[in-house]
This record gives sequence, C-alpha cells and structure tokens, in this order.
Amino acid sequence: MSSEKKPDFSGLKAIFLNCTLKKSPQKSHTDGLIKLSMDLMQKNGVETELLRPADYTLPPGVYPDMTEYGYEKDDWVEMSKKVLAADILVLGTPIWLGEKSSICTKIIERLYALSGETNDKGQYIYYGKTGGCLITGNEDGVKHCSMSILYALQHIGYTIPPQADAGWIGEVGPGPSYLDDGSGGPENDFTNRNLTFMTYNLMHTAKMLKENNGITAYGNQRNKWADGERFGFDNAVLK
Repeated sequence: MSSEKKPDFSGLKAIFLNCTLKKSPQKSHTDGLIKLSMDLMQKNGVETELLRPADYTLPPGVYPDMTEYGYEKDDWVEMSKKVLAADILVLGTPIWLGEKSSICTKIIERLYALSGETNDKGQYIYYGKTGGCLITGNEDGVKHCSMSILYALQHIGYTIPPQADAGWIGEVGPGPSYLDDGSGGPENDFTNRNLTFMTYNLMHTAKMLKENNGITAYGNQRNKWADGERFGFDNAVLK
C-alpha cells in the first residue's frame, strides 16, 4: 500500500468524446475503456461528461461555426463550449485501417478551428488544459493513432502528460472486440495499468495547471507578439 497522500482532484472537469462511428444507443467498444477512466475520475471527485459526436450534426471544416460557410446546422458551436469549460479532454476512437476514425479526425479539425482564439492572458485558447486519448480495435494501430491525436492536441495548446494514452487491440483480424464475451479485454493487465496511469496523470497535470493559473504567460502571448514584443528573441544574431 502506498504511503503517499491521496490528492484532491475535486473541482476539475473532464470531457470525453467517443469518436465511434456508431450512434447511441448502439454498443461501442470504445465506451468500455472510456467508462473505466471516467469511473476513476468520478471516484476522485472530478466532474465528467461523455459525448458521442456521431449523435450530433458536425460539418467538416476548420471554422468555429460552419453555418457561416453554407451548412444548415452546426452542433460544434455548443459542443465547443463544453470542451472549453473542461480542464481535461480525452478523445476515444476505434481503429479503422490502422487510423483513428473519420469522426476523430473531424473533431480534431473542429478543435483546430478555435486554436487561433486567445484566453484572457493573450495565450492560445487551449493553454492550461490537459489532453489524452483512448484507442480500441482488433487491428494494429494503437500507437500510431495515439501519436497522431496527441501531436494534434499539443500543437493547438493542450498540455500532454507522460503516459497520456491507453488502448486495447485483440488478435489481428476478424476476432473479438473489447467488450465481446471472451475477448480478454477488460481483464488485460497491461491495458488496465496504462489506463489507470493515464487517468491519474491527466488529473495530476490538470490539477497542477489549475492551481498555477495555467501555463506561465511570459514568452507565449500572441497579442504581445503582434504588438512588437519579442521576449528576448533577436534574429540579428545570425548576421
């Protein structure tokens, strides 16, 4: 038994986006991993919410509101408010042809649509928030999908802690999926360990960021750069 004091994560909010191709209430194997992580967070006082983007009208595009570009409806306008209100974002996706789902790609594009906006410190809007991912499938691609998702999240401003991903794949081919009887998925110690470490690392990082008012602003404020501040950068040293 660890002698370390259990941290207090109350006050944190996490949103999980299950990028399955299936609409509710169809069975989603990705839901299985997500709900294990959510359960751990809830036991630690974190407020959680789970959404399936497949249940919403989310046009493709890299603008905050695609109704301004010819689409009749765009639920991202409201969904993005929930994303921005959360301290933690976890993207869950199945693997198709070795890649994250098309819906996951669309969500990343829609997240990118807001990445040019800034917070009250002049930093990009996702600064101070923490991101991770969960992957399921019965074909290779867990690490490939994780690389793609976590790179995208850090590029737009999310802080990625160590071990920020977890996944499960069954036997390569048309074998059982995670929640199928006899798959061995829920009992897999490697997956369960990585999911637990991921969940706690997300909470630890989100707690540190929240307690310190996010990422220190000096040197990364877009508004000050636009005003001519260079924070010590001087390309004259190359002359």
